[in-house]
Amino acid sequence: MKALLTITGRGMGGDAVIALNIARALEKEGVKCEFALDHHAPGLLFKRKGITWHKISIPQAGGHAANKYTLLKASGKSLLAAREGAKLIRKIKPDIVVGVIGGGAIIGALSARLANIPSLGVVATPTDSKVLSKLTDIIALPESPLFRQNIVEGAQLNSKNKVHTSYLPINPDIVSGNRETALKSMPQGFREDLPTILFSSGSSLFEKMAQAAGKIGQRDLKANILVVGEPLKDEFREDLKSTLNLGYVDNLPDLYSLADLVVLSDDGLMIHEALACELPIIALLRVKYGRYHNMEGIFPETVIECDMDKLENQIQYVLGKKDEIKEKSKAYAELIQNASPKIARIIKEKIKEK
Repeated sequence: MKALLTITGRGMGGDAVIALNIARALEKEGVKCEFALDHHAPGLLFKRKGITWHKISIPQAGGHAANKYTLLKASGKSLLAAREGAKLIRKIKPDIVVGVIGGGAIIGALSARLANIPSLGVVATPTDSKVLSKLTDIIALPESPLFRQNIVEGAQLNSKNKVHTSYLPINPDIVSGNRETALKSMPQGFREDLPTILFSSGSSLFEKMAQAAGKIGQRDLKANILVVGEPLKDEFREDLKSTLNLGYVDNLPDLYSLADLVVLSDDGLMIHEALACELPIIALLRVKYGRYHNMEGIFPETVIECDMDKLENQIQYVLGKKDEIKEKSKAYAELIQNASPKIARIIKEKIKEK
């Protein structure tokens, strides 16, 4: 059996990591996986892992920040992109196409329909959730509006397409980091006797996260302020002079084992990874294009939401209650660690329906 995963974005973090984690779980189930990214995606994460990929057109509408203009622009390119995707499908002959979030999910489903093979969409935005539920079976992740509707597992929203829900798939190795290895990689100025706070907005460092880390670094907080992610603009580096800036990293498991608290953007895989590691989390709000996902509502008492002007106080509060918060995160940790195998089973069952 073979699956083709079509992926939105640049192939550096976020959606690409989700796709690779799904593929890892599928391969344990005996399903071979191949990947398709947009022609312009640098695919840095795949390159670092020595993984090749196919190139097709995967238009983006801006995810949660999509508006009428970007949606119209992306939809205008979708038919041509779907034809290109269908051509690839006929060439490599997968048993199923798994579209991963946004444009990757939509183009994957349209391409599979043109090629007359099964598909399944992994959705997270209002747009992909709405469009994909009309095209194919879907797996709704926590950021999707469908996740919050308490849909019965495998329910049908219309006459034929099923909706499953799942936490984000993580790499099970994320909980196996080595603190001593992390300590060896720390830059000058790191103090092992102080608590460590890890700031990140994913593989890319957004301006608001850089500003937040810089402001906290300037305070007399008595903590190591680690920042990870490649700044979207070089000028963001000015904000990081008061921090220990690690840039783009590939040793997150080790860094999680070193952290006492993580400050993350209000979305995505890193919140799930940190919960799997039973770490206290502060979700800094509206870091990415002003969007809001209510992660505190999905993970109550374990993810603490915060605006920038309240961040220092919240850090002090969470560090004081970190043992209590870690204990409450254990239930979520188990569910999140089971997400990848669950998604793989859903996909494999879809293949068997052929």
